[in-house]
Amino acid sequence: MRAENSATTRTSIAVSGTPGASGTPGSPSGNARDFGRPDPRTGTLMAALGVVAFSLTFPATAWGLEGFGPWSLVAVRSVLAAIVAGGCLLALRVPLPGRRHWAGLAVVAAGVVLGFPMLTTLALETSTTAHAAVVVGLLPLTTALFSALRVGTRPSRTFWAAASAGAAVVIAFTVQQSGGALSSADAYLFGALLICAAGYTEGGRLARVMPGWQVIGWALVLCLPLTVPVAAIALSYEPVELTAHSVTGLLWVAVGSQFVGLVVWYRGMAAIGIPKASQLQLAQPLLTLVWSVLLLGEHLTPAAPLTAAAVLVCIAVTQRARS
Repeated sequence: MRAENSATTRTSIAVSGTPGASGTPGSPSGNARDFGRPDPRTGTLMAALGVVAFSLTFPATAWGLEGFGPWSLVAVRSVLAAIVAGGCLLALRVPLPGRRHWAGLAVVAAGVVLGFPMLTTLALETSTTAHAAVVVGLLPLTTALFSALRVGTRPSRTFWAAASAGAAVVIAFTVQQSGGALSSADAYLFGALLICAAGYTEGGRLARVMPGWQVIGWALVLCLPLTVPVAAIALSYEPVELTAHSVTGLLWVAVGSQFVGLVVWYRGMAAIGIPKASQLQLAQPLLTLVWSVLLLGEHLTPAAPLTAAAVLVCIAVTQRARS
């Protein structure tokens, strides 16, 4: 799985009496206390925690597919995540978002709640996690491109050069890990890449005007009218085998990846900007490969340490590049 511009402004937006920020027009926002945008260092840490959570998604999905069909796994994970998110929204009595935010929330829902999980899960039925990590290697550049088109960010040439170099290193490594062969799963992976980048960009934009956890929370709740019936139908048609692996995988992708990971991720993006936060994801494929070795028993070649060092250099350059 983004310089400084309007995406990184430190001016507080959710203030008392601000129409449509996250409360009703003319009423104080109930979230002013937790909306304060973290400083850049804290924002970087939060975005990094999001990357760690996301790096476990593919191995956890592989575990989940041991006991669930692809449609069941994606639908049930979305329902469970929506229950957690909806419970938080109700407990804190968070008012409905302003009407003007619902279109953006729909993009987030289509990208990160439905599209990316479904397409990558279908890909992982026939692809290894190493091969699927190619899409994550390309995601930072795609997100930066969507950000430039959507919110007007203009990263420097140094930023683009370092980001391109990092993406190239990651792609070369992950393709080499998969033997250099392309599979039918590539169509799913590249489709997931595009739709997830759009969801990340729109979520990062919305995180400027409402807390990041509410962005993903409302996106998950918005999907319930679709995910509940799909889950019921899929569970009736696809065989289910409840094992330690399948249940653990389901719970992680539902709570860890789908909700908690996106909460800290969007908050981090709001603090340091979409382009810079996206570049932290250059480390995600390497982390995924490490988890794949530890959790799935996949073989990791000696090239990993060299690739990791090159990626870390690229991340350091992008974090220091001026807009």
